[in-house]
Amino acid sequence: MHFQSTSLSDATLIELQPFGDQRGMFARTYCRDKFMAAGLPTEWVQQNMSTSANRGTIRGMHFQRAPHREGKLIRCVRGTILDVIIDLRADSPSYLQHEGFELSDGNKHQLFVPPGFAHGFQTLTDDVEVTYLVTERYTPLAEGGVRYNDPQFAIDWPLPVSTISDKDAAWPLFDSLHPLAL
Repeated sequence: MHFQSTSLSDATLIELQPFGDQRGMFARTYCRDKFMAAGLPTEWVQQNMSTSANRGTIRGMHFQRAPHREGKLIRCVRGTILDVIIDLRADSPSYLQHEGFELSDGNKHQLFVPPGFAHGFQTLTDDVEVTYLVTERYTPLAEGGVRYNDPQFAIDWPLPVSTISDKDAAWPLFDSLHPLAL
């Protein structure tokens, strides 16, 4: 695994190092010692997956409020997504900045999203499957989000939105959130 810093403080892109032979391919997706050496979490409490049928689907922008903020290790195991994260940590040098990363079954990249970030993605292909590990249990009362098309962030989604949940379309604009709500 190769750990690559991003423009956002504490977020890390992880490039797998696949090995192939006549049987196919093998790669480690997690190694406690390597994650520890890179300063990343080594304890995960839950693994989640989502599937999306249609190209252009948006999921996000989600976060959990303190004290239940969760770090995530995201990987797209089928298809391609543009994964977008926003740093919502008021004390961070990259506060309110966002960045997008293409994750796919082809490039086999993973993204570590630190606690205190909003996270979402758009499917760039049909029939997408995403899996992710989290550092905290899902706590419904701590769930929050910001609108995917909030002008504060002006995220450049590459495709027109084909599918989005009512809940994700109705998240508030960031300016309307009270700082303690993060």
